[in-house]
Formats: sequence, C-alpha cells, structure tokens
Amino acid sequence: MPAAYEDVPFSELLHHPAATTRRLDAVRALRLRRRDAGDLALMRVDQMERDATVVDFTSRLLAGLVRTDNIAALRQALPEALPWSTFLPAEDIDTLLSELVDTARGAVALDNLTPIALLLTQWRHSAEVYADPALHAILIREPEGDLGPVPVPVPEAAE
Repeated sequence: MPAAYEDVPFSELLHHPAATTRRLDAVRALRLRRRDAGDLALMRVDQMERDATVVDFTSRLLAGLVRTDNIAALRQALPEALPWSTFLPAEDIDTLLSELVDTARGAVALDNLTPIALLLTQWRHSAEVYADPALHAILIREPEGDLGPVPVPVPEAAE
C-alpha cells in the first residue's frame, strides 16, 4: 500500500508538473506546501472516489448498527477509535454516537466531510474540558455556562 502522502513545495508542481504528478504512482496524495496560503492536496480522482466509497460504507454501517440496536457494541468500540471519548460522561456517549451517525449520513450525501471533522473536533474539546477538573469547574460555575460578553480589545497607542 502506498504511503498516505508526500510533502512537496507548490513551486515544484509549477516548475515540473509532469515529474511531480508522476510521484502519485508511489503515494496516495501530494501535500502541496504554500508559503502564503493553506496547503493543498493533489490526488488522483480514482483515489478520491475510493475514499468516498469507504466513508459512505462506514457511515451506513454505523447507521445500521445504531438502527439494529447494536449501540452497545459501538459504545464498547468507541474508545478504540476515539481514545479521548473515555473522558466523556456516559450519557454524552450516546449523544456523540447519534450525532456522528446523522452527521456522517448527511456529509456523505453532500460529498463534504467537513461536518464530520467539525463534530469530532467539538466533541474532542468537550472531552478536554471533562478531563481537566479545574477547567470543568470554571466552565460550569456560571448557571448557563456562559461567562458573559467579551469586551472589544482596545488597540494599544502607537509609540
């Protein structure tokens, strides 16, 4: 199986497009590093379609497991897939799984995996809060969990 990706300066693609794209024979994708903007990924369309097939299958499998009352198996397997989930309260695990299944189905239908990544990031941050008792205490101190409005920063005077 080829490596996941290889880092390549964006300028290399511009100056040597044929040689650079031939590198896709050895890796799944090229990560094109840019100085003044976010990095880009270059991959073959067939690889992108295979990846989409795997995500579609996975979301349907998760949905099927939830629908057929195999939630206990998912709960048991979750710490293997998301080790940080061990810090979440038990009642939040079911919410996480439900949101994950719904979001995965919707994301696959849109051909956009960003909602899944965002959901996992949000839940990971929740786990970080539960893992830190001092931070958790600060955040639940206020009745609504909101510490109020943040004042607009005042720019420092130029010297």
